[in-house]
Amino acid sequence: MQLHSTRNPLDHKTFRQAMVANLAGDGGLYAPDLPRFADWDALLALPWPDLAVELIQRLIGDEFGSEPLQVAVRDAFSFPVPLRQVEPDRWCLELHAGPTLAFKDFGARLLARLLRLHDGEGAQRTILTATSGDTGAAVAQAFWHVPGMRAVVLYPAGRVSSQQERQFATLGDNVQALAVAGSFDDCQTLVKACFADAELSRRHGLTSANSINIARILAQLCYFPLVVAQLRQQGETRAPLICVPSGNFGNLCAALYAQALGLPLAGLVAACNANTTVPDYLNGQAYRTRPSVATLSNAMDVGAPSNWERIDHLLGGQAGAQAALRWGWASDDDTRNEIMRLFAIGQLVDPHAAVASAVLRRVQRPGEVGVFLATAHPAKFPEELERLTGRRLELPPELAQLAQRPLLSEPLAVSVEVLRVVLNRG
Repeated sequence: MQLHSTRNPLDHKTFRQAMVANLAGDGGLYAPDLPRFADWDALLALPWPDLAVELIQRLIGDEFGSEPLQVAVRDAFSFPVPLRQVEPDRWCLELHAGPTLAFKDFGARLLARLLRLHDGEGAQRTILTATSGDTGAAVAQAFWHVPGMRAVVLYPAGRVSSQQERQFATLGDNVQALAVAGSFDDCQTLVKACFADAELSRRHGLTSANSINIARILAQLCYFPLVVAQLRQQGETRAPLICVPSGNFGNLCAALYAQALGLPLAGLVAACNANTTVPDYLNGQAYRTRPSVATLSNAMDVGAPSNWERIDHLLGGQAGAQAALRWGWASDDDTRNEIMRLFAIGQLVDPHAAVASAVLRRVQRPGEVGVFLATAHPAKFPEELERLTGRRLELPPELAQLAQRPLLSEPLAVSVEVLRVVLNRG
């Protein structure tokens, strides 16, 4: 796989080089030069995770060796990805069967295994990541107790759910949680500033586990073909319209890359909450980042989405994005109403899935089959869901075992200088 900077087509990297470089030297993101596959019918007949193995091997080639790469992919994707029908012509892809009960497990687990293949034994590396909720848990679990790896997770204090916080701030050992006195965008800015510091990056072997890392995008690309494959298994031959709950836009970027490979889709929908940077742009306004707003769907509380640069690069700017996508946003009231509507027909979803479901219902046309992504387990948001439904949620074992663990996070000011001190402290 060859990749190039979104800001300089002459800045080329292999997949391995891009994976550890994080950002291009000009501040851009690495974007892949994608082929177009002609044998999708055969690919979609493969079982999971054989489908993922085939896709990733074709894209990465022999950079890691065939057998080690197969082992890494199968180990990373060792959990099911069920598609269930919610209503007539509307389905839900459940991406929360992994160890931390969120879709971020796909990218974090594959990245951890590919970095071990890249580094070999005895290497030392610091994984520096910002989280608005679920990324931190997936990264912490994927790298916890891995020799030579240190995971540092920055999160906005008071703006993730208690269950999300416990998943990454109670582990200790080689996982360090930093509660930033600001928003997710502040956390993301701090992380990017550290990667831009060449000496700091070299000293600690800094690598991002956010979706600015191309390995995360590659992992997430794999489950969009699974939507089409499972629909065909159910006898549904129409190409689906897929609605993606979007915050930092890595998931939608992965879907667009899958479509660019030739995956037959009817379309893609960007679903946002009250953080409407991208919907406003798609409605014709100038692209303008802004401070993020706290919402029920906290993992989508992003006012300056990093991966929009990749998407804008792929689609050729505003007009191309408007032609390629459908879009919409849902308020917290819309989200609550959708949770209650789905609960009334026997479906319990988390707030992020509720946003996607609400937006999908607005943009889905008669005769289309629609799919929305459920990116996190409902039990990660017990307070709000129990209040809305009147039903007590039973915590899965993955969450129940964290209830008695003390929080080990450390407060952090919005200061690159202070973060440097923490990283250098070890």
